[in-house]
Amino acid sequence: MSIRKLPVIGTDFPADAVILAAGDFPARPAARAWFERLPDRIFCCDRGVENLLQAGYRPQAVIGDGDSVSAATRKALGEIFIQIDEQEDNDLSKTMRHVCSLGYRHIVILGATGAREDHTLGNLSLLADYALEADVIMETDYGRFVPICQDTVFRSFPGQQISIFPLDGQRLTLEGLRWPLQGKKLRRWWEATLNEALGSTFTVRTEGWTLVYLLRDDPSYEAEPRQRDSEVSRE
Repeated sequence: MSIRKLPVIGTDFPADAVILAAGDFPARPAARAWFERLPDRIFCCDRGVENLLQAGYRPQAVIGDGDSVSAATRKALGEIFIQIDEQEDNDLSKTMRHVCSLGYRHIVILGATGAREDHTLGNLSLLADYALEADVIMETDYGRFVPICQDTVFRSFPGQQISIFPLDGQRLTLEGLRWPLQGKKLRRWWEATLNEALGSTFTVRTEGWTLVYLLRDDPSYEAEPRQRDSEVSRE
């Protein structure tokens, strides 16, 4: 069994790079703290760079087809703007590929939800592909998405809100949650949502790619939330 640390709250995830996508710009301190932690390793999809610059951060690179960046911004960015015109992949996938090519393997994605709903759903489903290349999480103002493809034990806390999304329509077993499952084949994303941790851990047993969503203990709290360490055990 291998164990790697993966926090539910705070910035203890051992990230070595941050990707900012083109959805809603992070508003709450818990999400924006990643910019402070890794200010020289921020990579940005082209549509998100205007908000990043306005917030006072300069990315290491901006990747995309350039269709949503003003001429003035492109000139100011200079050589750190990397134009990739192919349209088979979205800008987030292009940025992820670039970041991995530089050797980064512990990546936090911000700004990938909100704005257009079709982009949000696409970005969430892409986490399974990204997890083949790197240890990746998607952080939002409210919580965190973690892609898994094998039995996984999460450290949690009583009352934490948990939602599970089976991406492959596979069987799931959920232990340590208020509404457990035992080898149930799920056909729709909603079927394992809005659950709740009973204790300090919960287990997800899966036969395919699954997204685990962990809500913060108080998403309306505007100060930096207190830290809780969490581990994920991969069996």
